[in-house]
Amino acid sequence: MIHGILNVYKEAGYTSFDVVAKLRGILKQKKIGHTGTLDPAAEGVLPVCLGNGTKLCDMLTEKTKEYEAVLLLGIDTDTQDTTGTVLLEREVRVSEKEVREVIAGFVGEQMQIPPMYSAIKVDGKRLYELAREGKSVERKARPITIHSIEVKEIALPKVRILVHCSKGTYIRTLCHDIGEKLGCGGAMEYLLRTRSGHFSLENTLTLAQIEELVKQNAIEAHILPMEEALKDYLPLHVKQEWKVKIDNGNPLPPEAFTEAVQSADKEKRRIYNAEGIFFALYEFEEAKNRWIPDKIFPITE
Repeated sequence: MIHGILNVYKEAGYTSFDVVAKLRGILKQKKIGHTGTLDPAAEGVLPVCLGNGTKLCDMLTEKTKEYEAVLLLGIDTDTQDTTGTVLLEREVRVSEKEVREVIAGFVGEQMQIPPMYSAIKVDGKRLYELAREGKSVERKARPITIHSIEVKEIALPKVRILVHCSKGTYIRTLCHDIGEKLGCGGAMEYLLRTRSGHFSLENTLTLAQIEELVKQNAIEAHILPMEEALKDYLPLHVKQEWKVKIDNGNPLPPEAFTEAVQSADKEKRRIYNAEGIFFALYEFEEAKNRWIPDKIFPITE
């Protein structure tokens, strides 16, 4: 079994679940999970966790994202993108200056109502399933953060933007809301995820490339180690005399590490065993002055 992370380029036409299903066939293993849903029409970065790396899925989903999108002004659709049914068309009479000013107003913390065509579950059923049945239900607004929006190009009625945002942000909804604020409506025409956490577009692989690498027995060189996703956390190395304790995933006192650790330090740390091999993510338990396991990544074949 392969353990680690593959930085996949999700192509248009595939769902994130399609990518996982195809990888299970290509890699001949079941333990695979993705790190954040992309719409079928969207393209770009989709980190996929393999083997023990699947324990990282929830952590990677939490990371900030970066998207390049094209907003088409003048239309509203039921899906908030141009794949949907057009509900309303309006003349675009806004200036470039107005577009820039309105877009700038969306930067910061805010509440966003997710679209009906989304994978969010309400009473055990996904919203897009209800939408396909012609139903619309009340959705609770959710907190998101737009860290920045860079206007890359304006060629009205189209606007190309680069968005750096928190998890859970719907770029389709952002495009729709910008259009509403401008008074002419808007829908997302194109979406490319350029970054997800530490993973960027530059070193992605398509499914076809992955399949070819597997045929050549060369895929291992492209599997990123699990600690790659945890490099925001500082490392701690366990002393040889604490080998048995760490090998069993036991809590450890501050003196068990080669590095000096302040007891007040509450940040999680990457833990390396006595052989210097990445083993776990530990957090500090202040009440007992010890480090305890948060996630353990067993060393396997």
